[in-house]
Amino acid sequence: MIVGFSAAPNDKPRILYSGEQGQVANNINAYLIDADDVFVESRQKPLCDVPSIGIGNQPIDDGNYLFTKEEMEAFIAKEPAAAKFFKPWYGSQEFINRKPRYCLWLGGCPPNELRKMPLSMERVEKVRAFRLKSKRQSTLKLADLPTHFQTENMPKGNYIVVPEVSSERRRYVPIGYMDNSVLCSNLVKIIPDATLYHFGILTSNVHMAWMRTVCGRLKSDYRYSKDIVYNNFPWPNPTDAQKQTIEQTAQAILDARAKYPDASLADLYDETTMPPELRKAHQANDRAVMAAYGFDTKISEAECVAKLMERYRQLSCRE
Repeated sequence: MIVGFSAAPNDKPRILYSGEQGQVANNINAYLIDADDVFVESRQKPLCDVPSIGIGNQPIDDGNYLFTKEEMEAFIAKEPAAAKFFKPWYGSQEFINRKPRYCLWLGGCPPNELRKMPLSMERVEKVRAFRLKSKRQSTLKLADLPTHFQTENMPKGNYIVVPEVSSERRRYVPIGYMDNSVLCSNLVKIIPDATLYHFGILTSNVHMAWMRTVCGRLKSDYRYSKDIVYNNFPWPNPTDAQKQTIEQTAQAILDARAKYPDASLADLYDETTMPPELRKAHQANDRAVMAAYGFDTKISEAECVAKLMERYRQLSCRE
């Protein structure tokens, strides 16, 4: 909450409050941190040389291709030939809670096989009819391709998944890997060709501090965006040794999660129930990432963001 502001210069102290504690600031910028006036604008491509991020798949199918586990099993019981065309389907909620829905993906189904599956054909016909009723030209054109989605993003290998919406109560947005046996919806962001190094940076508290400052909100929850959060993020320039350390700490995070195969990411990243070894792995990763930026480990989050914004401005000016 902004308590007071003025358009005219004055000699009165500028004070930032966190709860009841106030701290005198040299300059309070639009993000309510003590830093120079920097404005993070929408950007179509990453500021740094890192893999591109995109949304998952957007069916525009009126729900005809999406199933709960029980619905899928009932469908396959009636039409066994359709089993090989089902894939796990993850949006933000499904990913965080590790409870996938399932998608009947017929985009790669040969026409002769599809015609032998009457229940699947019925779904395709319903999708085509739904799209033909649309007033949007792009959806009307899509009616000619009823087995395909409006947006298709299906990486060939492993890829990083970032939930679009995550609770503000979590210190870390639960980020993870998926393989090409899984389809993701447009309610997550996906990063193909991302390495352990990229995962380590993105899951660090440095990136989370940036995200918490510049992201949008859905109610009070974080809303991760590609054009504001990811594409504008100023990445470090690590040495080979620093990069290797980040890769090791990133793997340690994945290893700590793997010790709890029955726990969801919601369980693992609840501040009350987070396992000690997972927290320690994240803290080690945080230190490794801060070292790559040259940050003191005792730096506050506000000071961290101020330094990131200065780096962002420097990188933007070089373009």
